[in-house]
Formats: sequence, C-alpha cells, structure tokens
Amino acid sequence: MTDCLFCKIIEGKLPSDQVYQDDQVVVFKDINPCASTHLLVVPRLHIESLNDMNESHHELLSHMMLLLPKLAKDQGLAGGFRTVVNTGKEGGQIVFHLHIHLLGGKQLPGF
Repeated sequence: MTDCLFCKIIEGKLPSDQVYQDDQVVVFKDINPCASTHLLVVPRLHIESLNDMNESHHELLSHMMLLLPKLAKDQGLAGGFRTVVNTGKEGGQIVFHLHIHLLGGKQLPGF
C-alpha cells in the first residue's frame, strides 16, 4: 500500500518512536498522544480495519491482544490501561490501516 502512512513507517520510510517490533507487528508512540502513554500497535500486514479481518487473521489478532498487557507492563502501567480500535470513518478511524491504541499513565476519563 504505497499511500498508507503506517505502511511507510513499517517499511522505515518515515520515522517513528518505536518501542517494540516482531515479525507480526510494529509498536510506536502516537505523534498526537491522548494520554501520557499512547502507543499504536500496528500489524505489518496491511489490513484496512476490523471490517476487513477474517478467519485467516485470527492468529494475528490474538497476538496483538496478548501483546497489549506486556506492552502496558513495560510502559509502567501497573494501575491499568485502555485499548481502543477505531473502525471506519464514522468510528473515528483516521489512518486506514488496522491499529490498536494503548493508552494510560493516569486516571483516564470515562466514556
């Protein structure tokens, strides 16, 4: 996906403040954080949103979900954290490459 911002970050064509990577995901700090800790967990595979996932992606989604508590612990979020997945324009998605927001660092406001 040549126009995808996150694909360019994953390929190293754009800079990011990376905190973790493996063969399935890249994790970096959000450039417009909504909390004192705000990470983005982004799969290397370009998937536009949750609407585009299917059974073939179950291992990737499981990997991402199981990684979240480990990342939170590494970031010192022992008191808790929030995860958000925006899906589609009306769901607040801005970059159309699936990603999970990991937020924390202080008491976050409720919904």
